[in-house]
Amino acid sequence: MERTAVNPVTWSQELGFNQGEVVSGQRRTLFCSGQTAMDPDGVPQHEGDPAGQLALSLDNLEAVLADAGMSLGNLVRLTVYATDIDALMPHYGVLAGRLAAAGVAPPTTMLQVVRLAVPGQVVELEGTAVD
Repeated sequence: MERTAVNPVTWSQELGFNQGEVVSGQRRTLFCSGQTAMDPDGVPQHEGDPAGQLALSLDNLEAVLADAGMSLGNLVRLTVYATDIDALMPHYGVLAGRLAAAGVAPPTTMLQVVRLAVPGQVVELEGTAVD
């Protein structure tokens, strides 16, 4: 797989994401459903803790990727849903840092929503990966 960053502006790179990416030569595409801070039994974790929820949501996204033989390094698109973006932004470095450690800066959209499907959850990560 070959990735070519598309950045007509550079400010997004400082935040850890590209404006776009051209991906060629991929074999498989994985569409991941939204991942939240749920334990393996489906029990919500870290109520009232945006940092804890973000970290576990990212762990759960990595688990889906790993089960498909991929990693964060295969992400080509990421959507972040949050019930309170202002409360989440101080913890955004956790996400950006883990993506940077994986060597990627996938195009990312962050949206504030009224609520998520599971009461008490404040962040959900949805990704697309290719290899």
